[in-house]
Amino acid sequence: MADVKKIATRDSYGNALAALGAEHENLVVLDADLAGATKTGVFKKAFPERHFDCGIAEANMICVAAGMATTGLVPFASSFAMFAAGRAFEQVRNSIGYPHLNVKIGATHGGISVGEDGASHQCCEDFALMRSIPGMVVMSPADDVEAKAMVKAAYEYVGPVYMRFGRAAVPVVHGEDFTFQIGKGEILRDGSDVAIIANGLMVYEAIVAAEELAAKGINAMVINMATIKPLDEELVLAAAKKCGKVITCEEHSVIGGLGEAVCSLLSEKLPTKVARIGVNDEFGHSGPAGALLKAFGLSAEHIVETAVELCK
Repeated sequence: MADVKKIATRDSYGNALAALGAEHENLVVLDADLAGATKTGVFKKAFPERHFDCGIAEANMICVAAGMATTGLVPFASSFAMFAAGRAFEQVRNSIGYPHLNVKIGATHGGISVGEDGASHQCCEDFALMRSIPGMVVMSPADDVEAKAMVKAAYEYVGPVYMRFGRAAVPVVHGEDFTFQIGKGEILRDGSDVAIIANGLMVYEAIVAAEELAAKGINAMVINMATIKPLDEELVLAAAKKCGKVITCEEHSVIGGLGEAVCSLLSEKLPTKVARIGVNDEFGHSGPAGALLKAFGLSAEHIVETAVELCK
């Protein structure tokens, strides 16, 4: 494909918060001593009186956000995915999920592409953890445009939201006229032989793979499923019915994420052959983001191989 602009969605998160902060005085941002990395520092610079550094105490940060939400404020609690979803899971479950409070969690540095930080920081379990909390919306944007639209949609939605943003710069696949709706997927490329359902940085890989598959005579549909919960069941079922074969792609464990959500739906309502591409029940390791993604099969090349095998 031609060269495209690349932007890390964590940058999009920080910029979106600053833009929304100018419009809504009830929006506050909390961080756990990582404002530079999560990019909430952009908001802090513009609105220092509405940015709260809770220190390296993520569980406490979540509880502070919960308290703020009860006063009518709309808090965005921010940290790395490993800490926001992993370390603070109990507080997210009991202090935000259980009372269904209007707290938004902005989790950056998700997945294998954290790179050199290694397995301790490469959170590939956050979708599974957050999906298990009743009433929690779980989302992962494909690019800068979708990420900014997602943050706005999260603000407007009343209830708990978990958003995962990436460290690595990813190609922009959407135009500025793009509109985002929670719980709705989008068809980026129509097809009839196999449906590739992806989210996050795997969306661009799916687009590249579809072009390579076309050269092999395989007509692939590409779907961007940014909202993992609630899943766009109507679109998944329609794609499965049309193509008869489905591949899910995510920078997350194959356990508990997008692939499992799709499989659960199809096994109950429309049994379909599905191949899941993700991290296969193993920990990551330190290395350059691009090399790690390729090593773990999170690439257009592996999607092509999987599709060819599936379509035999």
